[in-house]
Amino acid sequence: MKITIKNIAASAYSSSAKGIFGLGLSAALLVLAGCSALPAPPARPALYDFGPGAVAPAPTDRRAPLPPLALADVESTGLPEGSNAVLYRLAYADGQQLRPYSQARWSQPPAQLVQQRLREQLGQRRAILKADDGAAQARDPAQGGKLPLVLRVELEEFSHLFTSPTDSSGVVRLRATVVELTPAGESLRGQRVFIAQQPARSADAAGGVAALADASGRVAQELAAWVEQVGDARP
Repeated sequence: MKITIKNIAASAYSSSAKGIFGLGLSAALLVLAGCSALPAPPARPALYDFGPGAVAPAPTDRRAPLPPLALADVESTGLPEGSNAVLYRLAYADGQQLRPYSQARWSQPPAQLVQQRLREQLGQRRAILKADDGAAQARDPAQGGKLPLVLRVELEEFSHLFTSPTDSSGVVRLRATVVELTPAGESLRGQRVFIAQQPARSADAAGGVAALADASGRVAQELAAWVEQVGDARP
């Protein structure tokens, strides 16, 4: 067989092209493999609150409205300051340790959520003022020129409590204090601790959040009834 220079050159060019194509293909495969090996972005924590609240006007209450009440900012003495974490306790293992769910957060600190729920409940029959607002310093002629009573609330417990791996509940405990502002200073009208424990429908963050929202609603109702008893029967 007669081999010409032209055939040798063509063969060499073909081999070179195949080599370049093979190198390119290998490089592309390496790039694709590298991309698939990149870590996935971390999942964003679920954000929770107490729900939309009332979605329709409440029926008109024909009873006489109650006197205005000044509500101070709720303090979270028993919780990490400023934290939005959804917390749980394992009472059957180490009940003294508060643990945060890694993939669940409140939309705002629990003290603010509880304050919003209290304001909604208390405001059904009375005007709710901010304790540091000028309106809270206005004397009410209907009450003999007295200043509005002040309600102070401390949130002492707000956690998803597990009594076993499958049984749990949302626990809310708060301390409420009602004081009257007088020329001589503050006069204590009453103080009480409120505790609500609501069984959770599931042993996870979603179940704990729902239970805590329900427990907060119960506490708000009990507190509103108590304020009427100790605060509105003013001498």
